[in-house]
Amino acid sequence: MTEYILAESNVHQHRGRLLEGMARAVAAKGYADTTIADIVREASVSRRTFYEHFSTKAGCLIALYGAASHNALKVLRQAIDPAHDWQSQVENANAAYFGALAANPVLLRTLYIEILGLGAEGLAARRRVNQEIADLIMDVVKDGHGSPLPPQMAMAIVGGINELVLQYIEQDRVAALLELVGPASRMVRAIAAAV
Repeated sequence: MTEYILAESNVHQHRGRLLEGMARAVAAKGYADTTIADIVREASVSRRTFYEHFSTKAGCLIALYGAASHNALKVLRQAIDPAHDWQSQVENANAAYFGALAANPVLLRTLYIEILGLGAEGLAARRRVNQEIADLIMDVVKDGHGSPLPPQMAMAIVGGINELVLQYIEQDRVAALLELVGPASRMVRAIAAAV
């Protein structure tokens, strides 16, 4: 039984190392120029270990995107406190989200830019995450504002925030992402007030 637990632990550890290796390799070379050899070198694992977890480089990037997005959603959910008014919840969630993004600029570029290089598969992964964020926005606005936010408007908020983040990435201003808390929060409040 102990051997099984240790083996299970190694499986998760290797997968995590591969995801970190992918993030570092893509940050250094870009997705197109990153090879599986780069990923396994950064992860300090064998090529065989890579193929035990992923069949392709694209599969590894999508897994990285999923894991990082899951962590970002967790940060957002933890920042929401129903004891506060919904406007404060929006501001706190934006501050937590932008703070988490700014804390890992290497991963940020991978998640916002490189994922789109995968074509339909990357776009589908991004759409799933954007929908989860839009659903969270709808819940916060409905619970605090009283009126439901239409799904299209929630997605418009997500798209607007994504574009603001992309602009900061392009301008090499990732360290200043917290500047977006005010504009993003005002956008959510304005859209919620209009429905």
